[in-house]
Amino acid sequence: MLRILTLLCFLWVSSASAQTLLVLGDSLSAGYQMAAEQAWPAKLPRALQDRDLDVKVINASISGDTTGNGLQRLPQLLERHQPEWVLIELGGNDGLRGWPFNRIRDNLKQLINQAHTGDAKPLLVQIQIPPNYGQRYAQGFADIYPTLAEQTQTPLLPFFMESVIQKPEWMRDDGIHPMPAAQKWIAEFMAEQLVPYLSQPDS
Repeated sequence: MLRILTLLCFLWVSSASAQTLLVLGDSLSAGYQMAAEQAWPAKLPRALQDRDLDVKVINASISGDTTGNGLQRLPQLLERHQPEWVLIELGGNDGLRGWPFNRIRDNLKQLINQAHTGDAKPLLVQIQIPPNYGQRYAQGFADIYPTLAEQTQTPLLPFFMESVIQKPEWMRDDGIHPMPAAQKWIAEFMAEQLVPYLSQPDS
């Protein structure tokens, strides 16, 4: 009986100390054309656990989502899950549609503000679009993220697809979406990027 009580106590303490990370993304995080459990956010808890971090990951990513879609969904997600962290991986679909930079920037800024309002710490993922959309537009789009991160004092995480696209066997024929074979690597990469923030004493 004592051993059972000890185990239950351990499990309660472990659960109470776990942080919650909400991933708000598009197809790059939703697991395009694959089962949800194959997508990198589903593999992220194990990668973080290997780095001595107990984190519950809620993958709220939806393929095709824009920053505007994220703005509509985030308040309810914050209320429901009450995460300590919100990882914002959005903007790619905005860029692929050629939306104006100020519209994308303003939406991302509102997402950051929404996270703060929900008592969560925002994290912004750098996004890039293919250069065939025009070098000027592609560069201007990419510049939105570091500028906004600096202005809002939001951590900026590197674009995980930069390394993935260098391996053809990891990419789908569309040249945009990663295959299931790439998901474990992405999870490990993202875990490395997240550790400095999630391991902060006041997290």
